[in-house]
Amino acid sequence: MWRRAFSWSSLGCHLPVGRLLRDEKGNIAIIGALTLPLLVGGFALGAEAGYWYSEQRKLQNAADIAAHAGGVALRSGASVATQIASARDVAAASGHDAALGALVLNSPPLAGAYTGDPTAVEVILPRLQERYFSKAITTTPLRMAGRAVAAITAGSRACLLALSPTSAGAVTVTGSAEVRFTGCDIASNSNASDAFLMSGGAAVVTTGCVHTVGGVSATGNLTLTDCATPHQQAPVVRDPYAGMAEPTVTGTCQPSTTVGKNNKSTQLTPVENHPSGLKSMRFCGGLKLLGDVDLDPGLYIVDGGDFELRATTVAQGTDVTFYLTNGARAVINGSATLDLSAPTTGPFAGVIIYSSRGDTSVSHKINGNSSSILNGAVYSPAATVEYSGNFGGAGGCTQLVVNTITFTGNSELVVDCQAAGTRDVMVNEKVAIVE
Repeated sequence: MWRRAFSWSSLGCHLPVGRLLRDEKGNIAIIGALTLPLLVGGFALGAEAGYWYSEQRKLQNAADIAAHAGGVALRSGASVATQIASARDVAAASGHDAALGALVLNSPPLAGAYTGDPTAVEVILPRLQERYFSKAITTTPLRMAGRAVAAITAGSRACLLALSPTSAGAVTVTGSAEVRFTGCDIASNSNASDAFLMSGGAAVVTTGCVHTVGGVSATGNLTLTDCATPHQQAPVVRDPYAGMAEPTVTGTCQPSTTVGKNNKSTQLTPVENHPSGLKSMRFCGGLKLLGDVDLDPGLYIVDGGDFELRATTVAQGTDVTFYLTNGARAVINGSATLDLSAPTTGPFAGVIIYSSRGDTSVSHKINGNSSSILNGAVYSPAATVEYSGNFGGAGGCTQLVVNTITFTGNSELVVDCQAAGTRDVMVNEKVAIVE
């Protein structure tokens, strides 16, 4: 039987099989086709990762700026709510979308090296980042967060702080007044152009530096020992006693508003239990001290009227606080001799005269002599103070935190509060990102 042998040539094909097997061009094309999706996906994921990195950088920058804003608010004594509002506004202006993650501000911080530090704030900006190409792997949004801590650093201490935000001449030195501060500065929170005012060519002020939110108008002799010129348009200085609660007005009214007699010695001893935990006495309609009066430790409430010390009065006592309320005002004669010290511990530590925050129309007149000591703070956040004389004494320290103050006559105030129980009035502070 005849059979025809089969061959490629019989089909009209003349293919070099050996050459085909050795040809790599087809292999590369196939491999390229297979790996192209992987390469494109890799490039896409790389681009998305780069985008994530960029967004994280932006988020961290917003956290830094927001923490700094919160720190600035803290420096001024603002509440935590105000710190949060300031941080949120700045974060939003920096591009943070609160819908992707709400800002968290902790004052003081809850983590890190500044945990519990009252001079620092912590800001956390969380964010849920939508995925794009990486959705092929997981659809769970990527969690990002920016965190920063701002802290108040540096600064110096002031002996006098005028709290009024707008008053002209919030600190006024007039006439032939001579005011000398040792180891501390003067500060005014007023934004007026003459927040610190020296009028009359005979006025003399010597201090470390003058800090004002507004401006300085000085025609007298101003000597600054720690700065070349006054620090104007300075930040608001926080009230160190803002968190100190006012004493509750309670207790039996004393039968008389006059205590002591001229040329006689008298002992005052608070015996009533006050909600603050101290012993107290309440004088309704004023308190006038005459003769030699020794005051035992405690809280003396002057409920209306005048707290008056006459020229012949000699008053002494330690761990005492006078609380003036319901329009009560201090009238201290320059010839009176005082040796009074505030408590160094307890709810009213460091404060010797406390004028109610509600007494906005009261004006206190506090005059002293070189033999007198008021060792503590005169805290009058709403009332004005007219001050003259010298309460420096041997080892004395008087700190003034008032609404406004005027130094008159031959006033001289030599103050060094480094060892006193008063709270620091910090000025010229800086806010820095520390974490």
